[in-house]
Amino acid sequence: MIRPWVAIQRNPRSGSGKRRRFLFDLASELKRHDLRPHIFSRREILAERLKDPGRRAALVGIVAAGGDGTLADIANRFPGVPACPFPLGTENLLAKYLGIPLDGEAAARILAAGKLRKFDVGSAGHGPDDNGSDNQTWFLIMGSVGFDAEVIRRLHQSRRGNISHLSYVSPILRSTIQYTFPRLKVTAEGQPEPIEGSLVVVSNFPAYAFKLPVNPDAEPDDGLLTVRVFEKSGRWNFAKYSAMVTRRLHLDRPDVRVFKTSSVTIESDCAAPVQIDGDPLGTTPVTFRCLPDELELFVP
Repeated sequence: MIRPWVAIQRNPRSGSGKRRRFLFDLASELKRHDLRPHIFSRREILAERLKDPGRRAALVGIVAAGGDGTLADIANRFPGVPACPFPLGTENLLAKYLGIPLDGEAAARILAAGKLRKFDVGSAGHGPDDNGSDNQTWFLIMGSVGFDAEVIRRLHQSRRGNISHLSYVSPILRSTIQYTFPRLKVTAEGQPEPIEGSLVVVSNFPAYAFKLPVNPDAEPDDGLLTVRVFEKSGRWNFAKYSAMVTRRLHLDRPDVRVFKTSSVTIESDCAAPVQIDGDPLGTTPVTFRCLPDELELFVP
């Protein structure tokens, strides 16, 4: 019989250098709880290991040792397998939301206790491909169309290693100068008519990069996505919106529309960039959907 074990999927860019010791602490603490740890740096090796029915049955869960992107990758590749974030990334929004610290002893204790909670996930896709398949990618926290997606596109285009907050400076400046703010048409389930805007943020969790309270009213277990549409276009209006968001002044603006929905489609005459959970996802058109209770996470 295979002993209960925990897979630790390490993001090589996040779990390296000084942070590697946190992985060793986690592995050591898991052994103290009679859980056998296996650290994987290569995604394909973990996938191959889980093809074995016996190993799959004995798996307690997968630790996402990296940032939010590592957890989203695990959710996409192994739906139905409980996961636990271990915050080695830049933002670590979900770990902060759940109250999971960068502490091997604490994380091992959470895994050993086995307390699980189900959350919604979002899916994003561009419609049927040439073969008629409607390819969907899961996201956990949020997706967006507009200026911040352009920043993400530029960031990943020039990325050479680990991402820090300073990595965003150049993409933000370049986007501010060059982005053209195409008009977006937002059509949603439950909305009587389309809404036009320049930036659309679709949230599952209330978290957002740099702790910005863009959609603080999002709830990750209500079966709905929270959609906020910033209507006015142009650099000056975007600068004003950005200042408002930091002080939560956007929440009651008549030109900032908000609603909850199970599905929303965003189109534009000119291609507009799309991102989910900090990763580029091509351009419009795009449809975001809510998939209730699809994600199971270990919680304190």
